Order: sequence, then structure tokens, then C-alpha cells
Amino acid sequence: MIVLGKIEGIAIKNYGSLKEIVLGKTFSHQREKPLGNMVTIIGPSGNGKSTIADAFGFIADCLEMGVESACDAGNRGGYEQLLSQNSKEPISFEIYYREANNTRPITYELTIALDKFSRPFVKEERLRYRVENRGWPKSFLHLQNGVGFAFEGSQGGQDDDTGAIEGNKVAVTLADSRKLGIATLGAMKQYSRIEKFLNFLKSWYLCYFTPDAARRLQTAAPQPYLDRIGSNLNNVAQYMYRENRSDFLKILLNIQEKLPGIEKIQPLKMPNGQMVLQFWERGFNDPFFSQKMSDGTLKLFAYYLLLHEKNPRQLVFIEEPENGLYHHYLADLAEEMRKNVGTGYSKQLFVTTHSPFFVNSLPPDDVWVLKKEQSGFSVAQRASDYQFVKDLTEEGVPVGDLWYSKYFG
Repeated sequence: MIVLGKIEGIAIKNYGSLKEIVLGKTFSHQREKPLGNMVTIIGPSGNGKSTIADAFGFIADCLEMGVESACDAGNRGGYEQLLSQNSKEPISFEIYYREANNTRPITYELTIALDKFSRPFVKEERLRYRVENRGWPKSFLHLQNGVGFAFEGSQGGQDDDTGAIEGNKVAVTLADSRKLGIATLGAMKQYSRIEKFLNFLKSWYLCYFTPDAARRLQTAAPQPYLDRIGSNLNNVAQYMYRENRSDFLKILLNIQEKLPGIEKIQPLKMPNGQMVLQFWERGFNDPFFSQKMSDGTLKLFAYYLLLHEKNPRQLVFIEEPENGLYHHYLADLAEEMRKNVGTGYSKQLFVTTHSPFFVNSLPPDDVWVLKKEQSGFSVAQRASDYQFVKDLTEEGVPVGDLWYSKYFG
């Protein structure tokens, strides 16, 4: 199933060092510019880049396993450890999402708090859209403490101002308020708009690629997508080879031109059905298998393979792709990523980085700067909103070269 859509903005409140942070245009920040298809987040260590990445992962985990388990997953330490220090308000998220250029933007709001037994639960969940530029929005899903309503079909909703109803409104009571309502209702065909948003969230991919995992030999089981750590790299290659051999060989040809020292990449099908990749390095007569390749080569190969998915994941989040890579390769990687996501609604890429070499290949509109205020909480600002960045980039100075200036410090 092909999923379309992208995030035009996201607001995160009371999540770790993110007391209140907004990226792009949201329902509550209409004057901001929408996020593009490539969003790169920079800033010193400890300023919240990993927290933003984890916030995306937390939302995905809430969908998959429920909010209580999500609070404990990935060494998060539970709700109390996630909540911003000294905060009296619950954790909340606002996602501003659009399926296509000619569709209305949809706002998804999620609030997570503690119940009377000190367990995390979904305090409030809402999906709504604005009827027109100046009109009041209409909610087509609104649950408080697991109770509320949803609208069937592709039209209709309840006016947030007057309460006027258009369409088929259905009363909803969830059996478990620790599960997301969109996970339950989105599985039902009559809630087609909720289903579309659910599929959008399900298509997120949070990349934690580790070369050691990619070196593991897996059983012969073709798989369409890389897992979070890249342990099924050969299985994905096997799938691509099986589904469309000629296209896969073209992809390998395209990738091998970007990997340093690699003259050729060939798939090899083993007698047991496994697929392994042979890397022919310059200066050697015999190929190396992926298990013997360097960390940097494997990472680059995985990233380029990820960019060539036939039915791409809708949102991909990569943390610090520069780790283990020679800095000369980062500019090409950034350019390839930006070219790959294009300008449509089929793919969106979020990247956190410490590398000015990576950022040098990006326009300032695609770059967000994280800084900690005196309060200890982080704020975000688009690089193009700094006047000195506007002035100097117009003169041809790349954003990355401005990174260590006193203005960004």
C-alpha cells in the first residue's frame, strides 16, 4: 500500500529538555513556514537533538505498544523521567499533517498524563481539520480519558466553536485508555480518514543503523524494508533482487559510484537461498562480502539502499549519519538525500547532525538550530530566520561554515 503525506510542523511540550518547542507550521502557529521534505537539526551536544529524535520514536512506540510500555521502552525510564523537570502539565504533541497539496491540513493532538494509579494514559486525543482559511476547525475524532466521538467516512466533523455537526457522528468508549484511539478506530474501514493517518504513522522509520548488526547472517527471508538497526541488510537486497532484478542491478550500479574505493557490487545467491552481497574493491582480485566491509562503507551502502526503496517509508529519521564516515563523503550524502526526497508528498527525511560538511550542502530553510536557554530548556529556530545567515548565504557562504560563529554559539 502506497502512503502519501508529510508533516508540515510539529509541537512538543513537556518532553525532557523540550519544554515547548515548535518546528514548522502547526495549528497553533499558523504564521510559520511549513517544514520541507528535508529537515536537518543542528546544535551542540546536550541541546536536545536526540530528544527530538526520541520524541518521534516515542509517538511510534505509543502506536505500537501503548503509552505505558512506550514510556519504559528504550531505557526511557518511565513517565516521570520523560516529563520535563518541574513541569506541572502533561506531555503533549501536536502534528500538523497534509496528505497532498490539494488537501486540507489535519492536526493530530495527543496528551499523555498519569491516572489516579500513577500509570501513563491517553488523557486527550484529537484529529481535526480547518474547513477554510478563516473558518473554525472541525474535529472528526475527539477522545478524553478514552471517551468521546468519531466521524465515519471521508467527510464531516463537529465544529469546535459552535458544536454544529455534519456527517455521521459515532459515540466512542475505549476499553483501554492506555492505547491510542487511532490504533483502534483506524483499523476499521468506516473511519477512512483515521485509517489514512494511522497508515501514515505506521510508515515512519527511525534509523539506528549499526554496522555490526548488518554483518549478521540472516536466514533466507526476503524483506522489503530495513529494520531499525539494519540487521536484515542482505534480506532487503534479496527482496529487491527477487522483485525486480534489473532495477536492483541498476540501483547497485548507482550506489557503487558513490562508495569510495568500490568498483562493483554484485548479489550472490547461496545454495541455501540466502542472498549475500559481494563488494569488489579497487586493487583486489577477489570480492569481499558485507561481513568484511568497513563500518563506513556499510553505513553508506545502507543509507543509499534506504533512499532507493520502491515504496518508501513516509518519514525517515536518521541520527548523526556522519558517525564513522570520512567527512569528504558527507556533502555527497546530503545532496543525495535532498535530491531523493524531492518536493512531493511521498517521502520526508529528518536528520540530526554535528557535521558542518553535511550542512554545507543544504539551504538554510532546511536547517534548524537548537539552543538551550537560561532555563535549561531547548528552543529551535530555522537557520534562514537569522539575519546574518540570510546575508552571508546570499553572498555564497554555506550554512555549515557559519556553524561555529558566535551567532550560533
